Amino acid sequence: MNKNIRSFDLLGKTALVRFPNNFSIKDKKEFALNLMKKQKSIKTVLEKAGEIKGRLRKLSTNFIAGENTKEIVYKENNCIFKFNIDKTYFSSRLSNERKEISSLIKKDEVVLVMFAGVAPFSIVIAKNSKAKKVYSNELNREANKYALINIKLNKLEDKIILIPGDIKKVTEKIIKKTEINKDNKEKIPTSFDVIVMPRPQLKESFLKEAFSLSKKGTRIYYYDFCKQDEKEKIITKIKKEAKEFKKRIEILNVKNAGEIAPYKIRLRVDFKVL
Repeated sequence: MNKNIRSFDLLGKTALVRFPNNFSIKDKKEFALNLMKKQKSIKTVLEKAGEIKGRLRKLSTNFIAGENTKEIVYKENNCIFKFNIDKTYFSSRLSNERKEISSLIKKDEVVLVMFAGVAPFSIVIAKNSKAKKVYSNELNREANKYALINIKLNKLEDKIILIPGDIKKVTEKIIKKTEINKDNKEKIPTSFDVIVMPRPQLKESFLKEAFSLSKKGTRIYYYDFCKQDEKEKIITKIKKEAKEFKKRIEILNVKNAGEIAPYKIRLRVDFKVL
């Protein structure tokens, strides 16, 4: 029975398992109890009941065994994160990406992270680089609540500024220099040295917003999704949109940032505004 389950995601003390369709509730419970017995660090087993959906990237899970909680505490890259697996998006598989991006940030650079979720990119960058300031944008209100908790857990209140809301509206407000976050009166710059875009799988690229908040020399780390043999389509799209917004760019790097399905990848394109 258990041989059909080749792998599972481990988030802190929680195992997130995709069970085969022929597993009964009894089978799932038995597997979960055996797993916790073999791996003492696992305290909760959840079933992955659906796919990540929508712009808020919400996942549906079912409790199977152990401590009945959907709240997870997870550590990576010298940082600690707390989040609710059903209400907020978090991918441990992007741990190396976050580490790599933080290594590319130069001293005193001002960084904007779009689609920031519970702030893993923002926090890893702030904790592991010499960035001057990191601005963290997210639409999901629940994720912003956890982002605030995580900023405090990592003692980065002086380095990370939350700018919650729809990035389209936020961009307009930044350009018009109107208030965004009532809890923080700090002046937000109208352009950034670095923009990180770990986008969900959406039709819109949101490059318009990135270009609107860029300046000469801005580096943009843009994530998209495509088939293995369609990388050039993404690069062409970026160049086309840059031209539409009258921006000259230089492609710095194109990287496979992980397989998300058979023959489908997450692609990262690094480019600079000239």
